Amino acid sequence: MRGLGRLRLPSLLFFKAGEAQPPQTPHSLPGREKSMAAGRLRFCPSITEVPAPAWDACAGPDNPFVSHAFLHALEASGSVGEGTGWGPLHAVLEDARGRVRACAPLYAKSHSYGEYVFDWEWARAYQRAGGRYYPKLQGAVPFTPVTGPRLLAPPQDPERRDWQAALLEGLLDFARRLNVSGLHLTFVPDDETPLLADKGLLLRQGFQYHWENPGYRDFDDFLASLTSRKRKALRKERERANRQGIRFLTLQGAAITERHWDAFDRFYRDTVDRKWGGAYLTRDFFLRLGATMGDRVVLVMGEEDRPNGALVCGALNLVGGDTLYGRTWGAAGDARFLHFEACYYRALDYAIAHGLNRVEAGAQGEHKISRGYRPRATWSAHWLADPALGRAVAEFITHERALVAQAMVALADDGPFRAEDPCS
Repeated sequence: MRGLGRLRLPSLLFFKAGEAQPPQTPHSLPGREKSMAAGRLRFCPSITEVPAPAWDACAGPDNPFVSHAFLHALEASGSVGEGTGWGPLHAVLEDARGRVRACAPLYAKSHSYGEYVFDWEWARAYQRAGGRYYPKLQGAVPFTPVTGPRLLAPPQDPERRDWQAALLEGLLDFARRLNVSGLHLTFVPDDETPLLADKGLLLRQGFQYHWENPGYRDFDDFLASLTSRKRKALRKERERANRQGIRFLTLQGAAITERHWDAFDRFYRDTVDRKWGGAYLTRDFFLRLGATMGDRVVLVMGEEDRPNGALVCGALNLVGGDTLYGRTWGAAGDARFLHFEACYYRALDYAIAHGLNRVEAGAQGEHKISRGYRPRATWSAHWLADPALGRAVAEFITHERALVAQAMVALADDGPFRAEDPCS
């Protein structure tokens, strides 16, 4: 998989960018509404312009990241919005009676940070050829590499597919009128890919690491599905993590206090600084998340095992319908094995105890394979205004997909499971 990071796009270097007028900024577009045969499509620079019950009826109950509360926490905390390069422009499709029938989390982007589907090479090549790649439109949940609905429509609506198709047509028309370089929908679910392909978007494959639960009784039952060597390694790792004078707490709801959020925010920033990254999320975001979505937050914290012991590490998860989503981690210092215990093993403990089918640990980190996580395909969809750029990117995606498939097979072959494992 490391080879994918070194891929270059020679085909992108030899085309002339189409002549285009400078893109309008979204807020200067005359009006933010469009009348359609199916109803009215409007674009909202704040999630507060959409009633939470109407948005959540479209989002459904299973994925916490597309909920009104999560998107509002990002905006209200300043994690997205002015000065961040993420300009909210959420799409809302209403019928003739003004009822919300479909919607999409949408942003005008002035960069490609915080997306986890990397198009930096596309942008550089296009700009070298004389084009202007930014701004672009991004249908996504900021800073969240989690597959989930992007064309939101009530799951039980018999006309759901028609409203999704109308919404997608409206998004494409909006991108053309804005004169942006493209529209990108990232981490789309499998059931949306046929419509996206039918409308001419390019489908790009990636992969993440997910752990699957066929019905384990407890952690030891999971260990029994591994080869002897891997089983011993994981047991030893957990023992070492729990022999360092640290006790681990798995917290939800009212059990998560401001003390925990303050410590977690500090760990998050320290970890980002050590990795030479940028902290996307603000302290206020974590507080708002706890206040409005505390029942869906699973916060694993490690603290010194003594009276008034200091908090030393934390891992943030959100729980969906049948899945625990591992999001981010942080620690004070670099205590060995705490990361594996807080992020992976405690997540598996929680999933098994609560009968969840899956733990999604996100992208990157081949070390997850030896701990029982498996490579699983992810998808993104891309519409590019310039035909020459579109052709070059299509060529790249075809080549990349073959490499992704090879990497997934190789990683799966390196897994720790015995041959008779039911998930194999």
